Amino acid sequence: MSQRVIARYALGPAIAAGGVATVHLGRVVGSIGFTRIVAIKRLHNQFATDPKFVSMFVDEARLAARVRHPNVVPTLDVLVDSGEVYVVLEYVHGQPLHLLMRALPPTQRVPLRIATGIAFGALLGLHAAHDARNERGEPLRIVHRDVSPHNIVLGPDGVPRVIDFGFAKAVGRMRTTGNRDEVKGKLAYMAPEQLTRGTVDQRTDVYAAALVLWELLAGRKLFRTNDPKELFHAILHGELEPPSRYPTESTPAIDAVVMRGLARDPSHRWPTARAMALALEDCAPIATTPHIGAWVERIAYADLAARTKLIAELESANIAPTLDQIFDEIRGIDECTVLDEMDYRLETA
Repeated sequence: MSQRVIARYALGPAIAAGGVATVHLGRVVGSIGFTRIVAIKRLHNQFATDPKFVSMFVDEARLAARVRHPNVVPTLDVLVDSGEVYVVLEYVHGQPLHLLMRALPPTQRVPLRIATGIAFGALLGLHAAHDARNERGEPLRIVHRDVSPHNIVLGPDGVPRVIDFGFAKAVGRMRTTGNRDEVKGKLAYMAPEQLTRGTVDQRTDVYAAALVLWELLAGRKLFRTNDPKELFHAILHGELEPPSRYPTESTPAIDAVVMRGLARDPSHRWPTARAMALALEDCAPIATTPHIGAWVERIAYADLAARTKLIAELESANIAPTLDQIFDEIRGIDECTVLDEMDYRLETA
């Protein structure tokens, strides 16, 4: 398998693509054979060739790297190489939620416990980002702005993880630089204040998370039109029915939690993502991570098996130096220096 090496990362095959970037498997190329699989997002050229965007994007990625929580996919590194921008993320052996939902048979719904378990974990991850602080303890006020089934990843470990903090803000600024009336992105998951250019804060993410949960419970899209004008009107003015309006296991208590999250007026929503998560836990059965993981394995078995094969091929490529090669480099140096050199390489690998 041919691999391009960027800094200390080997860029492997592409495993996903979106409007902003292509996602590749990758691995750390370390000394003495150390290796680790990572995910590497390679930004599309229209973004990578804009110096203002690159600077802004790197700043946003640095903020996102301060979010540390089991329900958030951490940003490990940001690289600018030969006019291209790469974001290195922790690799999750799983699938985004929208693909899992798409893989379900038409007559099958996401079980209630699984749906609420996914939403519960995602809400806790969002709260960790909203509550993140800098080295001086000052709030960073991070808002995801693009919570959707595309940005919630699940694997056989059953841990729902939110991905792509920092992307929406930076990309949104770039896309609206030339035309302030143009609204881009995953329109169907945007809160009303995003569409009307109001104040965006943590309650904006609460709205989107509630919308994702609504769709998991109801087994359908909340806003089904693809026409931007119709979609814009539906988000701002359309009637919102509770998920129990459709065949579902939802209860009136769960409906109430979801519909409060979907309130058009942010002041009427749950004040924080954690508040919504706790309210959901009080009234709904929440699946444990082993149960969620077993569900993911059943739905995505073939895709995960194919990914496992790609990882095996990536790891079998001989890129990192062997111990013999390292000793060859330092042969002829006195014993103490050799030991010091080996200690240094082990510490910095």
